[in-house]
Amino acid sequence: MRVHFSLYTEIWSNVVVLVVDCWCLKLVMSCLEYLITNFSDFQLACLGSFFLHESVFFLSGLPFILLERAGWLSKYKIQTKNNTPAAQEKCITRLLLYHFCVNLPLMMASYPVFRLMGMRSTLPLPSWKVISTQVLFYFILEDFVFYWGHRILHTKWLYKHVHSVHHEYATPFGLTSEYAHPAEILFLGFATIVGPAVTGPHLITLWLWMVLRVLETVEAHCGYHFPWSLSNFLPLYGGADFHDYHHRLLYTKSGNYSSTFVYMDWLFGTDKGYRRLKVLKSDACEAERKEI
Repeated sequence: MRVHFSLYTEIWSNVVVLVVDCWCLKLVMSCLEYLITNFSDFQLACLGSFFLHESVFFLSGLPFILLERAGWLSKYKIQTKNNTPAAQEKCITRLLLYHFCVNLPLMMASYPVFRLMGMRSTLPLPSWKVISTQVLFYFILEDFVFYWGHRILHTKWLYKHVHSVHHEYATPFGLTSEYAHPAEILFLGFATIVGPAVTGPHLITLWLWMVLRVLETVEAHCGYHFPWSLSNFLPLYGGADFHDYHHRLLYTKSGNYSSTFVYMDWLFGTDKGYRRLKVLKSDACEAERKEI
């Protein structure tokens, strides 16, 4: 009886997965067909990408402002200090200015390069194997380029005149992830677009990469470390706790320069201070448990 039940459960699970996959695929195909029919490649690659970016960025980042103001889930907040409403509003105002005056023109200016390298929005869609391989390549390449670009921005002159804008918020929240000097947006933005520019992906792949990258950087700056945070389950993933340490310390001693995965900091020893702090905290918790 148990064998039959297990068999039925497995069959049903496979059927559900198949139905969901087919439904999702049909939905994606229908939406893509509509977009291709009604909009040009330029409109999709530039305006469509910009709209998608803004939607994902603000929808994922604004809830952390609400959490901070309301004091909800405060036990998971990494720092006890809160940002003032005025500081949060300043961040949002500057972001809108930078996004429309820097990000959007950058997308439009880079469009010919993407087209030249073979980017397309037509059917058929690439296979999931192609999409996942390209996105993984983008993460690895972006980590490498971002790490060195970020370290350069922490040299004395560049930090003072450029990168210090991003570090105005020593207590980061989700939206501060893209709060930066226009020169930094161009400089570190190169790390994000170099992978797609080299491979010339399908627009769907580009959009998936952009969504994942936005969600990652918002999470890294959110200021909260939850039990369900990805860094608790995915090896080498940085996350909020890792990057929050970077914002708390002086620019010459902060370390933790990595973007998504932390292997570059580990290889070059720029996370030693953070690792020592983690050990000290772990030892302190262990000592408290023994006293109890």
